[in-house]
Amino acid sequence: MSSPPIVPATAGTSTRPYLIRALHDWCTDNGFTPYVAVFVDASVQVPTEYVKNNEIVLNVGFEATSSLKLGNETIEFKARFGGSSREIVVPIDHVIAIYARENGQGMAFPMPSDGQKPASGDAADAAAPASGLRGPRLTLTESPNAKAENTGEADDGSAPPEPPAGGRPSLKRVK
Repeated sequence: MSSPPIVPATAGTSTRPYLIRALHDWCTDNGFTPYVAVFVDASVQVPTEYVKNNEIVLNVGFEATSSLKLGNETIEFKARFGGSSREIVVPIDHVIAIYARENGQGMAFPMPSDGQKPASGDAADAAAPASGLRGPRLTLTESPNAKAENTGEADDGSAPPEPPAGGRPSLKRVK
């Protein structure tokens, strides 16, 4: 009999899915709306008409999704976009931030290791979520082209809450 291989102390599963689930729970427990910023490439299944600069921001609250599964490999759910139901599949390593819409508190993550951000140069690229990962502050844009407002399966007529007066939500990196 041979003994099992020795696994280095630094090896293990990614902490990203656990942190995403924890922040989603925190948002839900505190009455906030959890949003995720996602780097989009061929492995991500989202409505492409809402993708801008290879990024999309999605509402992952229970009110806006159906069959939400926050797994270790993917985030999967169904949501309504422009009145039609769509299936969404996001690989966990493509989530670049999760935050509360109402106050911007949350966490940013590195871009996927194989992801290539388009060459920057215009003002829209400078304001995109991924560009903020290099500095101490991450500002998430709220432009209608970059954010997909999935409205959920239940059409109860209620609109999502407005962000606080004073501008866009932002994330502060904690070291």
